[in-house]
Amino acid sequence: MSRIGNKLIHVPAGVSLTIEGNKIVVKGPKGTLDVPVLAHIDTHIDGENVSFTRHDETSAAKTNHGTQRALVANAVIGVSEGFKKQLEIVGIGYRAMMRGDNLVLNVGYSHEVVIIPEPGVKISCPSQTEVHVEGIDKRAVGETAARIKLTRPPEPYNGKGIKFKGEHIIRKEGKRAGKK
Repeated sequence: MSRIGNKLIHVPAGVSLTIEGNKIVVKGPKGTLDVPVLAHIDTHIDGENVSFTRHDETSAAKTNHGTQRALVANAVIGVSEGFKKQLEIVGIGYRAMMRGDNLVLNVGYSHEVVIIPEPGVKISCPSQTEVHVEGIDKRAVGETAARIKLTRPPEPYNGKGIKFKGEHIIRKEGKRAGKK
C-alpha cells in the first residue's frame, strides 16, 4: 500500500492545476511545469486539494501511485516557492565566477571547467567560493548542482573540493611513519 500516494496535496493560492491530455499543467507565480500522467493512476482535483487513486492493485499501479503524487507535489512547490541548492568551494586557489549565464570553475585542473545550466535553471556566485543554483524544476536544479559538484568532489584527507552547504565530509587520518 502506498502511503505517499494516499497523502493529499494542498494547492496554495495563486497556483492552478489542469489536466490536458496526458499531462498535468501546474501554473504559478514563478512559471509553468508539465507533469506526465502515469499509467493506472487517476488524478482528482478538488478545489484546494489534489488526490490520486489507483485503477487496480497491479505492481505497476502501486509503483506509479507514489511517484505521481511526488512529481505533482514537487511541481506545486516549484511554481510557488522554487528550489535552491547552495554549494561551497573549499581549497586554496579554487574559485568560481560567472561568464554570461555559464559557470566557470578553477578547481585545480590545468584548464577551466565551464558548466552550462539546464534550461530553466539560474546559477549565481555571491562570492568566489559560493555557488547558488535556483529554478522551478527540482530535477533540473539537482542535476545542475550534481554536475557542479562532480567536477571536483570533496576528498576525505584535506576536505578540498566542492560540497553542498552544510554537508559533513567524513575525514580520514593521513598516513604517518610508525615504529617497526
